[in-house]
Amino acid sequence: MPVPEIPERLNAATVLVDAHIAAGRGAKPAILCEERVVTYGALCEGVNRLGNVLKELGVRMEERVAILMPDSPEFAFAFFGAMKTGAVAIPMNTLLVPRDYEYLLNDSRAPVLVVHASLLDRIAGIRDGLRYLKHVLVSGEAAAGHPDLESAMHRASPALAAADTSKDDAAFWLYSSGTTGFPKGTIHLHHDMIVSADLYARQTIGLEESDVSFSVAKLFFAYGLGNGLFFPLHVGGTTVLLPGRPTPEKVFETLDTYRPTVFYSVPTSLAQLLHTAEKEGRTALGRVRMCVSAGEPLPKPIFEKWRDRFGVEILDGIGSTEILHIFISNRPGRAKAGSTGQIVPGYEAKIVDEHGQRVPDGEVGNLLIKGDSIAAGYWNKHEHTQRTFLGEWINTHDKFRLDADGYFWYAGRSDDMMKVSGMVVWPSDVEAVLQAHPAVLESGVAAATDEDGLVKPYAYVVLKDGRQASPELAEALQEFVKKNAAPYKYPRWVEFVDALPKTATGKIKRYLLRQRAAARTASQPH
Repeated sequence: MPVPEIPERLNAATVLVDAHIAAGRGAKPAILCEERVVTYGALCEGVNRLGNVLKELGVRMEERVAILMPDSPEFAFAFFGAMKTGAVAIPMNTLLVPRDYEYLLNDSRAPVLVVHASLLDRIAGIRDGLRYLKHVLVSGEAAAGHPDLESAMHRASPALAAADTSKDDAAFWLYSSGTTGFPKGTIHLHHDMIVSADLYARQTIGLEESDVSFSVAKLFFAYGLGNGLFFPLHVGGTTVLLPGRPTPEKVFETLDTYRPTVFYSVPTSLAQLLHTAEKEGRTALGRVRMCVSAGEPLPKPIFEKWRDRFGVEILDGIGSTEILHIFISNRPGRAKAGSTGQIVPGYEAKIVDEHGQRVPDGEVGNLLIKGDSIAAGYWNKHEHTQRTFLGEWINTHDKFRLDADGYFWYAGRSDDMMKVSGMVVWPSDVEAVLQAHPAVLESGVAAATDEDGLVKPYAYVVLKDGRQASPELAEALQEFVKKNAAPYKYPRWVEFVDALPKTATGKIKRYLLRQRAAARTASQPH
């Protein structure tokens, strides 16, 4: 499967939006969102109008346009409208607190913020500290003292010529999800979406023009942006956008109402959906023909329970903000439970030791990836860029092993590994066993030191509804791990929690678990 040819002069908005009008799709639904149906013609017009609003505000090529919006047609207008003018779109996580937005807006130096009225309060208290922000466009409802986005778009021209950008111009930034610290602005170029959509969505999982896509993952981060926006637009399909929280009830309601054919999710949500389905006796997913998971490794028990209940396999994969989307994936009809899958054609992978030398198949090492959707680097983070972007290759900072069939098996982040009794233990191994216990909804495992200063696993466990935490259950979980894994892997401490600390992508913030485990064990009498 070849890497798509990319012309030297390229504006991604013309490929993902404008081209559909010439292809005769103007009347076809592009976006379904609550009661709204946005055709490709209306999408193109909305993008053009918003782009013209930005031009009227004086936004120039390469200047940043921050977007703080729920998943909605207006998000798409702003994202591609900025891009079409040659500006740089920056979707922002809608779940942050004001001090985070102060950092993001000052770090990016965005002169314009497009924000939904429901999120405006996150900005109000920090407005005086935003050194570069000049204009705030508010969507959804009128807000005193700020221009109304819909009114401004109504006055703007519906025609807009795309800026003469190259394939290597900056098109959008995505701030990393911050599993290891504060987010970094990842610079993506105009060709990145085209490459990713072709290699993964079209060639690997077989996304088609007839497909209706629905993603639990939100548009403001890389996984959701592909699933819910540029993948379906690349093939001329339709996407379903859910502005609110993807609770199990809303997800099942969306599957029943809009009848999507491709469903993208994350392991945490899949576990919750299974739990709800088990309680309600649900065994169908409507028209869904394919399920995709990423964000965290998909535990084998979830894969098997989902397939047995719904008759649809889950294609687990791994992507990253820096590589834009999935680069290792299981294939339809060839998914191997518990594995991350095989390399996506067009990318290359190698697993190396601490000295950069390839390790033999079956051994765990650091995963490096080469491919044309890799970002140009981090904004204003020279040392971080040097540690991660290694010429044509990128260090994912993930540990993997490769089996004889070419399937990759996740072993954890580079800083997650612990040595227990002289043996290597990866948190994901212990979590996979705990996940198989009928009382466990999900778990997170981190390293902690015991009274002798020795490293041992510490497990944080979220129980399913109706299960009660108790010392007896904690002991039962420890015995369960001993029986189903090497005995030294069992967690010496089991703490029941209501929820695990996570990024917006659903990834466990393991550094927070390590800090909490260290604090807990340090406070215990020796």
